[in-house]
Amino acid sequence: MRALLVLFSVSLALSFATVQAADKLQVVTSFSILADMTHQVGGDHIQISNMVGPDADAHTYEPTPDDAKALLTAKVIIKNGLGFEPWLDRLVTSTETKATVVTASKGVIPRTMDEDGDTIPDPHAWHNLANTELYVNNITKALIAADPANKADYQHNSQVYLNEIYRLLAEAKAKLGSLPPGNRRIVTSHDAFGYLGQAYGIDFMAPQGLSTERDPSAAEVAALITQIRQTKVKAVFMENMKDARLLKQIADESGAHIGGTLYSDALTTEGPASTFTGLFEYNLNTLYDALSKP
Repeated sequence: MRALLVLFSVSLALSFATVQAADKLQVVTSFSILADMTHQVGGDHIQISNMVGPDADAHTYEPTPDDAKALLTAKVIIKNGLGFEPWLDRLVTSTETKATVVTASKGVIPRTMDEDGDTIPDPHAWHNLANTELYVNNITKALIAADPANKADYQHNSQVYLNEIYRLLAEAKAKLGSLPPGNRRIVTSHDAFGYLGQAYGIDFMAPQGLSTERDPSAAEVAALITQIRQTKVKAVFMENMKDARLLKQIADESGAHIGGTLYSDALTTEGPASTFTGLFEYNLNTLYDALSKP
Protein backbone atom coordinates (compact mmCIF):
# COMPACT_ATOMS: atom_id res chain seq x y z
CA MET A 1 0.00 0.00 0.00
CA ARG A 2 2.81 2.38 0.94
CA ALA A 3 4.55 1.64 -2.40
CA LEU A 4 1.33 2.51 -4.25
CA LEU A 5 1.06 5.79 -2.35
CA VAL A 6 4.66 6.64 -3.22
CA LEU A 7 4.06 5.87 -6.89
CA PHE A 8 0.88 7.95 -6.85
CA SER A 9 2.72 10.88 -5.24
CA VAL A 10 5.52 10.70 -7.79
CA SER A 11 3.01 10.49 -10.65
CA LEU A 12 1.08 13.45 -9.26
CA ALA A 13 4.27 15.51 -8.91
CA LEU A 14 5.35 14.71 -12.46
CA SER A 15 1.91 15.63 -13.80
CA PHE A 16 2.00 18.91 -11.87
CA ALA A 17 5.47 19.69 -13.24
CA THR A 18 4.28 18.93 -16.78
CA VAL A 19 1.29 21.26 -16.38
CA GLN A 20 3.56 23.98 -14.97
CA ALA A 21 5.95 23.63 -17.93
CA ALA A 22 3.04 23.77 -20.36
CA ASP A 23 1.81 26.99 -18.72
CA LYS A 24 5.13 28.71 -19.29
CA LEU A 25 6.00 30.68 -22.41
CA GLN A 26 7.73 28.27 -24.80
CA VAL A 27 10.93 29.83 -26.17
CA VAL A 28 13.57 28.39 -28.51
CA THR A 29 17.07 29.92 -28.54
CA SER A 30 19.69 29.18 -31.15
CA PHE A 31 22.80 28.83 -28.94
CA SER A 32 23.94 28.83 -25.33
CA ILE A 33 24.82 32.53 -24.95
CA LEU A 34 21.35 33.59 -26.12
CA ALA A 35 19.78 30.93 -23.91
CA ASP A 36 21.44 32.44 -20.84
CA MET A 37 20.52 36.03 -21.74
CA THR A 38 16.92 34.94 -22.31
CA HIS A 39 16.83 33.03 -19.02
CA GLN A 40 18.10 36.09 -17.14
CA VAL A 41 15.18 38.13 -18.48
CA GLY A 42 12.48 35.47 -18.56
CA GLY A 43 13.17 33.75 -15.26
CA ASP A 44 10.52 31.28 -14.12
CA HIS A 45 7.92 32.50 -16.61
CA ILE A 46 9.54 30.82 -19.63
CA GLN A 47 10.55 27.35 -20.76
CA ILE A 48 13.67 27.42 -22.96
CA SER A 49 14.61 24.84 -25.58
CA ASN A 50 18.16 25.65 -26.66
CA MET A 51 19.64 24.24 -29.84
CA VAL A 52 23.46 24.57 -29.79
CA GLY A 53 24.60 23.72 -26.28
CA PRO A 54 27.64 24.58 -24.15
CA ASP A 55 31.09 24.06 -25.72
CA ALA A 56 29.43 23.35 -29.09
CA ASP A 57 30.13 25.14 -32.37
CA ALA A 58 27.16 27.01 -33.86
CA HIS A 59 29.05 27.58 -37.13
CA THR A 60 29.01 23.87 -37.97
CA TYR A 61 25.79 22.82 -36.20
CA GLU A 62 23.33 20.47 -37.88
CA PRO A 63 19.74 20.63 -36.52
CA THR A 64 18.07 17.50 -35.15
CA PRO A 65 14.46 16.24 -35.37
CA ASP A 66 14.01 17.41 -31.76
CA ASP A 67 14.95 20.93 -32.86
CA ALA A 68 12.22 20.84 -35.48
CA LYS A 69 9.68 19.66 -32.88
CA ALA A 70 10.71 22.46 -30.54
CA LEU A 71 10.12 25.07 -33.26
CA LEU A 72 6.61 23.77 -33.82
CA THR A 73 5.60 24.18 -30.16
CA ALA A 74 7.44 27.46 -29.57
CA LYS A 75 5.77 30.85 -29.24
CA VAL A 76 9.05 32.73 -29.62
CA ILE A 77 12.29 31.84 -31.44
CA ILE A 78 15.32 33.95 -30.59
CA LYS A 79 18.29 33.96 -32.95
CA ASN A 80 21.46 36.01 -33.15
CA GLY A 81 21.14 37.03 -36.79
CA LEU A 82 23.91 38.65 -38.86
CA GLY A 83 24.30 35.35 -40.73
CA PHE A 84 25.33 33.42 -37.62
CA GLU A 85 22.83 30.57 -37.88
CA PRO A 86 21.65 30.02 -41.50
CA TRP A 87 20.69 26.46 -40.54
CA LEU A 88 18.01 27.92 -38.24
CA ASP A 89 16.56 30.09 -41.00
CA ARG A 90 16.25 26.99 -43.19
CA LEU A 91 14.60 25.04 -40.37
CA VAL A 92 12.09 27.81 -39.67
CA THR A 93 11.12 27.78 -43.35
CA SER A 94 10.85 24.00 -43.62
CA THR A 95 8.79 23.53 -40.43
CA GLU A 96 6.48 26.45 -41.24
CA THR A 97 6.39 27.25 -37.52
CA LYS A 98 3.95 29.91 -36.38
CA ALA A 99 6.35 31.19 -33.71
CA THR A 100 7.55 34.78 -33.73
CA VAL A 101 11.20 34.90 -34.84
CA VAL A 102 13.21 37.54 -32.99
CA THR A 103 16.67 38.75 -34.05
CA ALA A 104 18.54 39.57 -30.85
CA SER A 105 21.17 41.64 -32.69
CA LYS A 106 18.59 44.02 -34.21
CA GLY A 107 19.99 47.55 -34.10
CA VAL A 108 23.65 46.51 -34.03
CA ILE A 109 25.91 48.38 -36.44
CA PRO A 110 27.73 45.37 -37.92
CA ARG A 111 31.41 45.13 -38.59
CA THR A 112 32.13 43.81 -42.06
CA MET A 113 34.79 41.27 -42.88
CA ASP A 114 36.29 39.71 -45.98
CA GLU A 115 35.65 35.97 -46.08
CA ASP A 116 36.97 34.13 -49.15
CA GLY A 117 36.58 37.26 -51.25
CA ASP A 118 33.07 38.10 -50.01
CA THR A 119 32.19 40.98 -47.70
CA ILE A 120 30.00 39.65 -44.90
CA PRO A 121 28.78 40.94 -41.52
CA ASP A 122 30.64 39.78 -38.42
CA PRO A 123 27.95 38.01 -36.32
CA HIS A 124 29.85 37.97 -32.98
CA ALA A 125 28.34 41.27 -31.81
CA TRP A 126 27.77 40.16 -28.19
CA HIS A 127 31.46 40.65 -27.37
CA ASN A 128 30.89 44.42 -27.28
CA LEU A 129 28.76 45.02 -24.19
CA ALA A 130 27.21 48.10 -25.78
CA ASN A 131 25.69 45.64 -28.26
CA THR A 132 24.73 43.27 -25.44
CA GLU A 133 22.44 46.01 -24.12
CA LEU A 134 20.63 45.91 -27.48
CA TYR A 135 20.36 42.11 -27.23
CA VAL A 136 18.79 42.30 -23.77
CA ASN A 137 16.34 45.02 -24.80
CA ASN A 138 15.28 43.07 -27.90
CA ILE A 139 14.77 39.90 -25.88
CA THR A 140 12.80 41.79 -23.22
CA LYS A 141 10.48 43.37 -25.81
CA ALA A 142 9.88 39.96 -27.44
CA LEU A 143 8.94 38.27 -24.16
CA ILE A 144 6.62 41.12 -23.18
CA ALA A 145 4.90 41.02 -26.58
CA ALA A 146 4.35 37.26 -26.27
CA ASP A 147 3.39 37.32 -22.58
CA PRO A 148 2.16 40.77 -21.54
CA ALA A 149 0.71 39.45 -18.28
CA ASN A 150 4.26 39.16 -16.89
CA LYS A 151 5.53 42.46 -18.29
CA ALA A 152 6.52 43.88 -14.89
CA ASP A 153 8.68 40.85 -14.04
CA TYR A 154 10.39 40.87 -17.43
CA GLN A 155 11.17 44.57 -17.08
CA HIS A 156 12.50 44.11 -13.55
CA ASN A 157 14.68 41.14 -14.50
CA SER A 158 15.96 43.01 -17.53
CA GLN A 159 17.02 46.03 -15.48
CA VAL A 160 18.79 43.87 -12.89
CA TYR A 161 20.66 42.10 -15.67
CA LEU A 162 21.54 45.36 -17.45
CA ASN A 163 22.98 46.73 -14.21
CA GLU A 164 25.41 43.81 -14.23
CA ILE A 165 26.24 44.52 -17.89
CA TYR A 166 26.93 48.18 -17.04
CA ARG A 167 29.25 47.12 -14.20
CA LEU A 168 31.23 44.93 -16.60
CA LEU A 169 31.29 47.70 -19.19
CA ALA A 170 32.97 50.04 -16.70
CA GLU A 171 35.45 47.31 -15.68
CA ALA A 172 36.35 46.56 -19.31
CA LYS A 173 36.90 50.23 -20.06
CA ALA A 174 39.21 50.58 -17.06
CA LYS A 175 41.26 47.43 -17.72
CA LEU A 176 41.46 47.15 -21.50
CA GLY A 177 41.70 50.90 -21.90
CA SER A 178 44.88 50.90 -19.81
CA LEU A 179 46.83 48.29 -21.78
CA PRO A 180 50.26 49.41 -23.05
CA PRO A 181 50.19 50.39 -26.77
CA GLY A 182 52.65 47.63 -27.70
CA ASN A 183 50.51 44.92 -26.05
CA ARG A 184 47.40 45.31 -28.19
CA ARG A 185 47.92 42.52 -30.74
CA ILE A 186 46.46 39.08 -30.04
CA VAL A 187 46.01 35.79 -31.94
CA THR A 188 42.90 33.62 -31.38
CA SER A 189 41.63 30.46 -33.07
CA HIS A 190 39.00 32.19 -35.23
CA ASP A 191 38.01 35.80 -35.75
CA ALA A 192 35.32 36.05 -33.07
CA PHE A 193 36.52 39.03 -31.03
CA GLY A 194 36.46 41.83 -33.59
CA TYR A 195 33.75 43.80 -31.77
CA LEU A 196 35.72 43.62 -28.53
CA GLY A 197 38.84 44.75 -30.37
CA GLN A 198 36.96 47.58 -32.06
CA ALA A 199 35.65 48.83 -28.71
CA TYR A 200 39.03 48.92 -26.97
CA GLY A 201 41.62 49.32 -29.71
CA ILE A 202 42.90 45.73 -29.68
CA ASP A 203 43.98 43.98 -32.89
CA PHE A 204 42.76 40.35 -32.92
CA MET A 205 44.29 38.10 -35.60
CA ALA A 206 43.08 34.59 -36.40
CA PRO A 207 44.13 31.75 -38.74
CA GLN A 208 40.53 30.71 -39.47
CA GLY A 209 38.69 33.93 -40.28
CA LEU A 210 35.09 34.46 -39.19
CA SER A 211 33.82 30.91 -39.43
CA THR A 212 35.21 27.69 -38.04
CA GLU A 213 34.01 25.69 -41.04
CA ARG A 214 37.14 26.18 -43.15
CA ASP A 215 40.63 25.09 -42.11
CA PRO A 216 43.41 27.57 -42.92
CA SER A 217 45.93 26.62 -45.60
CA ALA A 218 49.61 26.05 -44.84
CA ALA A 219 50.41 29.32 -46.64
CA GLU A 220 47.91 31.24 -44.49
CA VAL A 221 49.38 29.78 -41.30
CA ALA A 222 52.92 30.62 -42.46
CA ALA A 223 51.87 34.19 -43.27
CA LEU A 224 50.31 34.57 -39.83
CA ILE A 225 53.47 33.29 -38.12
CA THR A 226 55.53 35.84 -40.09
CA GLN A 227 53.10 38.59 -39.12
CA ILE A 228 53.29 37.62 -35.45
CA ARG A 229 57.08 37.82 -35.52
CA GLN A 230 57.14 41.14 -37.37
CA THR A 231 54.53 42.85 -35.20
CA LYS A 232 55.79 41.30 -31.94
CA VAL A 233 52.44 39.83 -30.90
CA LYS A 234 52.34 39.39 -27.14
CA ALA A 235 50.16 36.30 -26.75
CA VAL A 236 48.21 33.52 -28.45
CA PHE A 237 44.88 32.47 -26.92
CA MET A 238 43.05 29.14 -27.18
CA GLU A 239 39.26 28.83 -27.46
CA ASN A 240 37.04 26.46 -25.50
CA MET A 241 35.35 24.96 -28.58
CA LYS A 242 38.42 24.52 -30.78
CA ASP A 243 41.26 22.01 -31.11
CA ALA A 244 44.26 23.79 -29.60
CA ARG A 245 46.96 22.02 -31.62
CA LEU A 246 47.14 24.55 -34.45
CA LEU A 247 47.51 27.52 -32.11
CA LYS A 248 50.16 25.69 -30.09
CA GLN A 249 52.09 25.15 -33.33
CA ILE A 250 51.72 28.84 -34.20
CA ALA A 251 52.90 29.88 -30.74
CA ASP A 252 55.90 27.53 -30.88
CA GLU A 253 57.01 28.71 -34.33
CA SER A 254 56.38 32.42 -33.77
CA GLY A 255 57.77 32.76 -30.27
CA ALA A 256 54.52 34.16 -28.81
CA HIS A 257 53.44 32.73 -25.47
CA ILE A 258 50.12 31.01 -24.69
CA GLY A 259 48.01 33.58 -22.87
CA GLY A 260 45.24 31.22 -21.78
CA THR A 261 41.80 30.14 -22.97
CA LEU A 262 39.11 32.51 -24.21
CA TYR A 263 35.42 31.75 -24.60
CA SER A 264 33.93 32.97 -27.86
CA ASP A 265 30.76 31.39 -29.28
CA ALA A 266 29.65 29.10 -26.47
CA LEU A 267 29.26 28.89 -22.72
CA THR A 268 30.61 25.98 -20.67
CA THR A 269 28.55 23.48 -18.69
CA GLU A 270 30.16 24.61 -15.43
CA GLY A 271 32.72 27.07 -14.13
CA PRO A 272 33.06 30.85 -14.56
CA ALA A 273 32.03 30.82 -18.23
CA SER A 274 28.73 28.98 -17.64
CA THR A 275 26.88 32.33 -17.88
CA PHE A 276 27.39 35.15 -20.36
CA THR A 277 28.47 37.69 -17.75
CA GLY A 278 30.83 35.09 -16.30
CA LEU A 279 32.21 34.42 -19.79
CA PHE A 280 32.83 38.09 -20.46
CA GLU A 281 34.46 38.73 -17.08
CA TYR A 282 36.67 35.65 -17.45
CA ASN A 283 37.80 36.74 -20.94
CA LEU A 284 38.41 40.27 -19.68
CA ASN A 285 40.58 39.14 -16.79
CA THR A 286 42.46 36.59 -18.93
CA LEU A 287 43.29 39.22 -21.54
CA TYR A 288 44.28 41.79 -18.94
CA ASP A 289 46.50 39.38 -16.98
CA ALA A 290 48.35 38.35 -20.16
CA LEU A 291 48.67 41.78 -21.76
CA SER A 292 49.09 44.24 -18.89
CA LYS A 293 52.66 43.16 -18.18
CA PRO A 294 55.45 45.12 -19.92
